[in-house]
Amino acid sequence: MPRHARIDAPGALQHIIVRGIERRRLFRDDRDRESLLERLGKVLRETGTPCLAWALMPNHAHFLLKTGGVPLATVMRRLLTGYAGYFNRRHGRHGALFQNRYKSILCQAEPYLLELVRYIHLNPLRGGLVREMEGLDVYPFAGHAVLLGARQHDWQDTETVLSQFGRRLGSSRKAYREFVAAGRGQGRRPELVGGGLIRSLGGWSAVRMLRSTGTRLKGDERILGETPFVLEVLTAHDENINRRKQLKIDDAILDALVERAAKVCGAELGLVLQRTRRPSTAMARCLFTYWAVRKLGITATALAVRLGVTQPAVSIAVRRGERIASERGFTFPEECKYL
Repeated sequence: MPRHARIDAPGALQHIIVRGIERRRLFRDDRDRESLLERLGKVLRETGTPCLAWALMPNHAHFLLKTGGVPLATVMRRLLTGYAGYFNRRHGRHGALFQNRYKSILCQAEPYLLELVRYIHLNPLRGGLVREMEGLDVYPFAGHAVLLGARQHDWQDTETVLSQFGRRLGSSRKAYREFVAAGRGQGRRPELVGGGLIRSLGGWSAVRMLRSTGTRLKGDERILGETPFVLEVLTAHDENINRRKQLKIDDAILDALVERAAKVCGAELGLVLQRTRRPSTAMARCLFTYWAVRKLGITATALAVRLGVTQPAVSIAVRRGERIASERGFTFPEECKYL
């Protein structure tokens, strides 16, 4: 099956799951874990990406991130590529370290933010890395200890989480700790990381109940949220995809126009959009600009951005191109409208 495009946008809450290839270990010792955390902190600071929860397990890792001004894909590529290179060099190995692509789930903050923080931070306890809550409270390779003040990482956003439990730091930490401890009996909670419809509805019981009534609801494996949220995210994502496709179509049309203008003016194709004063090239550039603005409806401002010139420069070129077309009988290639 083809892979779905990732869904991302500034401010999006993302649950990231990274797994070792063939379930192999991602970390052989604490030095490896510290290396990943050092790289994580550097990347998060440089990209302005908040991290609300995280946990390092032997063969996988969880991160709860909020997309900042840099796309999540860029953040994760920097983190994982850098760590894989370090790991292979240190341990004398070659080849892939991670299993396929990392998994990213765009999450609805309300009501899932705190549930995800608790789920992620209970991983070391569920996985047997610590035996009791007291061990988890000081465990150095999960964000739980940072929220309690037992560990320090300036790249972890503790305020967003603790503010959900009160205004005073001491009481909010106590309430948070009680909240996490209360989730010990919930198990692995596949609805938070499993199939789309199941996850979006909150678990198998909700799915069974709604199926019994014949209700059909929208779900997507890339999203954790209620149906209205899922629909809103997918609609915005589809619109973004359509805009990108349209840009590609526009580029194809403009390329064809440049080629036609160069041909009829006897100009060298590669020079048409460059700043040169060769008569044939300048003529072709003005003709192309006129066709793009007057015949295709591209605004002078948008074309100026594409060409790296000012809007007045485009307007002047349009007028010159119109005069050239009229004097020399150059007609607009109608087929370019349908590329």
